[in-house]
Parts: sequence; C-alpha cells; structure tokens
Amino acid sequence: MIRPYKIVVAKSGLDGHDRGIKVIARALRDRGFEVVYTGLHQTPAQVAETVLQEDADGLGISLLSGAHMTLMPQVMAELEGRGLADRLVMCGGIIPDTDIPALKEIGVEEVFTPGASLSAITTWLESELDKRELDKQEQ
Repeated sequence: MIRPYKIVVAKSGLDGHDRGIKVIARALRDRGFEVVYTGLHQTPAQVAETVLQEDADGLGISLLSGAHMTLMPQVMAELEGRGLADRLVMCGGIIPDTDIPALKEIGVEEVFTPGASLSAITTWLESELDKRELDKQEQ
C-alpha cells in the first residue's frame, strides 16, 4: 500500500444487519486502512457527508435489504453533489448478478456478493487506490 487510505464503511437504509460490515471493517483495519464506520440506518446524505467530513479515499456500503437499486443511485448523487464523484465506491451484500451492471453504470466500481473473501475485498481495494494514487503523483 502506497499510503494508509481512509475508507468510510456504511449501512444505508433500514437494514439492521451489521455483522458483515463490521467483519469487513476489521479486515480493512488489519490490512492497514483507516476505517470509519457510520453505524446503522444512515441516509444517503449522511453517508456522503461522512465521506466529505472524513476526507475519505473511498466508500463501502453493505446492502442486505434489497434496496440497493434505490439507495445506491441516491448515494452516488449525494457524493456528486458534494464534489466527491472521484471517490472510489464499492458495495456488497445480497445483490443479484443482474443488478451489478446497472450499479457499475452509475459509478459503483465493484460489487462484492456473498462468498467474496476478505482477502479479495482488501486486495482489490488496495490495488485500486494504489492505481489512483500513482495517477495523482504522475499528474
């Protein structure tokens, strides 16, 4: 990792299941990321505001409620409205394969579904943020 990256992890909407996001937060911390967990029941505006206030490099959202096609466009719009469209966004949870292309079309960079390993998530995130950091250094 080129530098320690700051990642906001969030649970948006009414979904109250947070064990998975806490496991991912710990895996990210163990890998050297600085992690800010927003807690349960955050609105898209609250999530985006946390990314802004924390000056985070990326955002990870856990969605288990089936509301991903409603919440993720709202989150992306809130990020864009705060000038944060350049932040890396990933999400995971119970997301049908058929919805993944639509999420990527609105700017979600990766979608992790059940069974994704912690290593796959942390390795992907580190690699993507390192690429962005190198691109910034070259400019």
